[in-house]
Amino acid sequence: MPRKKATPEEPEQTTPEENELAARMSNPTGDALRQFFSLDFRELDRDLTEEERNEWNAIYASYRGRSALSGIIIGVDHFVNNYGNDNVQDMYCATVIPYRVRIIIPATEMWMDDFIVPDFAFRGMVGARIEFVITRVEREAGFAVASRREAMRSRRYYFSRHQELWTEGARTKCQMLSVGPRRCIVECHGHDLNVTQRELSYAAIADLRTFYHPGTELSCIVKSYDAEKAKLTVSVKEAKPNPYDGASTRHPTGSRRQAVISGKYAGGVFCNLPDGTVCMCNYSYQYEDSDFKIGDIVILRVQRFDDEKKQMYGKILSKW
Repeated sequence: MPRKKATPEEPEQTTPEENELAARMSNPTGDALRQFFSLDFRELDRDLTEEERNEWNAIYASYRGRSALSGIIIGVDHFVNNYGNDNVQDMYCATVIPYRVRIIIPATEMWMDDFIVPDFAFRGMVGARIEFVITRVEREAGFAVASRREAMRSRRYYFSRHQELWTEGARTKCQMLSVGPRRCIVECHGHDLNVTQRELSYAAIADLRTFYHPGTELSCIVKSYDAEKAKLTVSVKEAKPNPYDGASTRHPTGSRRQAVISGKYAGGVFCNLPDGTVCMCNYSYQYEDSDFKIGDIVILRVQRFDDEKKQMYGKILSKW
């Protein structure tokens, strides 16, 4: 739509996007934006291939309009740059390269303020897919700086305005960001969530890194959402049927079954059956705990079921 021409009595009308750009350029931090608009893009982009030109155009658009881009983290680097002035930047940054351009996301721009970051998180994010907004374009140096926090704010705002997304029981997707032995971090609609093994799977898993990796997309259901506090709770395991249902029919009391030891806790042994059912076991009298290790295949006898706790109990008879 053409811009309405101004009359002597009426000032020229501008679009909201133009107003935002003007505000950003008048801001004390607007030097980088003014420098961006002073560049000769025709000359800088003259020898680019079509793929390279498309990549830079997407970066320019994100910087100008604060639209989100997405990419996979391929590494975490120690980055030092002074941008040609006294503002020296010395930091750890996640690196994303959509095609040829290096985009760096500083650690300080990775997480929202309300999220407590575990020690394992940042360096364990290689392979994770994230969204980000370009905050600085160093075109002549051939790289760009971005903020994941900016993209998270937009995603949270959209999520909060669409009730069908956060109604209790709604099915959605979450992205695995970082995985540790006992817990991991997933992102769901702009919310980073610490998730333990018990919240991920009905089966006992000794080390989550065996089954989960950054970048994995998981189905989940919404358990609760507090818009005022921007607090979201989801469950990954409840998006799948509980293998305990029907277990007493598949594995009657007294039956013998093959299983794999997946964990030990307070003298008890978690054994995973092939159908995903977990059986909490003790050892037969002739065995000691040192006779078995995690990963061993055993034969167990089913002893009883506790429907209230949804737990199956048994006794380890022998190694297989």
